[in-house]
Amino acid sequence: MIYFFWAAVCILSLSMHLLAQDPTPAAAGSNSALQDELVHYGDVIDVDVVGGFEFDWRGTITPEGHLDGLETFDAPIFALCRTESEIAADVARAYSKILRDPKVIVRIIDRSNRALARVDGAVRTPTRFSIRREVTLNELLVLAGGFVSGASGEIMIFRPANLSCSRTEEPPGSPGDNRSQTTIIKISDLLSGRVSSDPVILSGDIVTVSKAFPIYVIGAVNNPGSIYLTSELTLSRAIATVGGMAKDADGKTATIFRRSGAGTSIIDVDLAKIKRGEMEDEVLRSFDIIDVPAKGGGKRTYPPASPSTGIRDPTWAQMPLKIVE
Repeated sequence: MIYFFWAAVCILSLSMHLLAQDPTPAAAGSNSALQDELVHYGDVIDVDVVGGFEFDWRGTITPEGHLDGLETFDAPIFALCRTESEIAADVARAYSKILRDPKVIVRIIDRSNRALARVDGAVRTPTRFSIRREVTLNELLVLAGGFVSGASGEIMIFRPANLSCSRTEEPPGSPGDNRSQTTIIKISDLLSGRVSSDPVILSGDIVTVSKAFPIYVIGAVNNPGSIYLTSELTLSRAIATVGGMAKDADGKTATIFRRSGAGTSIIDVDLAKIKRGEMEDEVLRSFDIIDVPAKGGGKRTYPPASPSTGIRDPTWAQMPLKIVE
């Protein structure tokens, strides 16, 4: 009997220890859940003074972050990026000057008008998002159609002050609280699965996939077109990237048309000398146009017009809107 008694005690003790280590959903709440509890611009807030209706109020907040139009006979109530209970305590404190022990309940009853997040730049479909749940950078990029060939390799996330209620260590309402933030993420890190490169995106965030600058290869090459500069690129490598020279290519020379201030400089390159190692391979710059002449063809005197990069740049108002819920 004593053995079974101590066995039961040990099992009960172990069970209680495991339960203490297993976080409940509330204790392991996500970042978006914490954000959802805070008052944002555009939220509709209901203030209920229990026991009557003459002091009840419903509305939004002012650009300065105060409850808009709530009459407290004192300083306005600051609500931006604060919880319902924090606001209720301030309202009760203000009304205690005219009411005996007021009980106040504050609720956010509409969150649908919060600031939109935007994904723009070198993505297939630049899109605005109304965020209703936790969503990461990678998921929004997929919803925006993924990258296009003009992506440079970096993503910039700009978080404006106050729109997302991203809390700092400073108290609400202080000059440094919810300051704007800019984060740069490498696409290679995101694609490799690095957790720190896939942050949660909040309301109001502006995600811009940086566009690479193009160079153009035209003339007697197998696949004339544009190449986007994501790293150092030489003339020989650029020609190889577009499939090499065509059968009718002269093969001896090439011309680089390069923007120089308001004009264009013309650089004649001897491909044969580069191949023999007698001349350094020319390092290309953004918007260079390389013309590879054909046999018997004359040298181009004037630079051709640069073709379109194919990356759309719509205004934010024209972007499609998606709700993430």
